[in-house]
Amino acid sequence: MRFGWRAIFGPVLTAATTLLAILLDRHAPALSLAPLFVGIVALSGSLAGVASALGSAAIAVIGAALLALSHPALPGLATADLVRLGLLALTTAGTAAVTGLMRERLLGTFAAERRNHATAARLSAALDQVDIGIVLLDAETRAEFINRAFRDYFALPNEKADEKPPFIALMYHGRDTGAFELPEDELGVFIAQRMEMVRIGDATPININLRNGEVLRFVCTALPDGGRMLSTTPVTDLVRHTDTPSRADYYRSLRDPTGSKLIRYLRVAE
Repeated sequence: MRFGWRAIFGPVLTAATTLLAILLDRHAPALSLAPLFVGIVALSGSLAGVASALGSAAIAVIGAALLALSHPALPGLATADLVRLGLLALTTAGTAAVTGLMRERLLGTFAAERRNHATAARLSAALDQVDIGIVLLDAETRAEFINRAFRDYFALPNEKADEKPPFIALMYHGRDTGAFELPEDELGVFIAQRMEMVRIGDATPININLRNGEVLRFVCTALPDGGRMLSTTPVTDLVRHTDTPSRADYYRSLRDPTGSKLIRYLRVAE
């Protein structure tokens, strides 16, 4: 138990209440302090935990005993007084244990939430550094997370991405910005196929040709909670060798301006 105002508040309040009750006992001899003591113990446990609450409970029982002994007409403790003190001890001890343990559990939950939030923030920052576009969809296909690479590939403004748009809105954005290398009369079918693919969680990889010459390999992964993870991996170097031979120099420049690193892979593919 850390020593501070929270730790001493309950015991001090219990002691002050006991002293005040002893001073006022002549004017209100029938006053029962048991409910008040139980409330103070619960408050102490919620503020500082089990140790402080048990301290308050002990002071409450001692105070109740002193209050009973302060009656000049009834010297000593009668059987009824002992029963009441026993019940008070059991009640305050139980209250201290319950409230203290609930506080510890609640604090543990808050600490776990903070750790999870920090981990999620680090993971989000890490995913923004990779060149693979990643989108996390919930069970209603609404985007919960869109990393930097995906936003760059499809020229998606941060304002729109942060609004958590549905997947179909992302597809329409790509259509409206002319991102796809497809004739306009094929875009409707293409979008419908992608929507169906995401709906059923089809994990079959497909290649998406962009108008700027890049090729992205699109994969949909079904998640246990009913959501989807969409990944778009740049594979221009691997698939553009199947395009028109007359544009080979252009696609080679997309992979490596000097052609020194990947030229042998192109020759093998060809």
